[in-house]
Amino acid sequence: MELYKPRKLTFKAWNKESKLLMRLDSISCTKGELFKKDHILLQFTGLVDKQIEEIYEMDIVLVETRKFIIKWSDMQSGWSYAPLESPEVLNPLTSETARKMVRLCNYFESTGS
Repeated sequence: MELYKPRKLTFKAWNKESKLLMRLDSISCTKGELFKKDHILLQFTGLVDKQIEEIYEMDIVLVETRKFIIKWSDMQSGWSYAPLESPEVLNPLTSETARKMVRLCNYFESTGS
């Protein structure tokens, strides 16, 4: 058994100026904190939906007929999903749950914020 297997950390970013969701070619790091000027970094959850689409932070997903948003939960120390109409109601995001979801878009794409 391998004690430690490094995982790939992947990000997308919302460009606040161009209002586009993009993959970055570089991210700056200062004192362990990642950032990119004029961008909002969105981390890959490590999970995929039922169509094998990667699920990222702030993605809007569909489960049956309801829309949910993917968020990090400090309280649960993990990824969660919440009803779009009640984003404070957090449920733990598991691989089993993710396989029932269909990724629609990212929150920032849907609002143009």
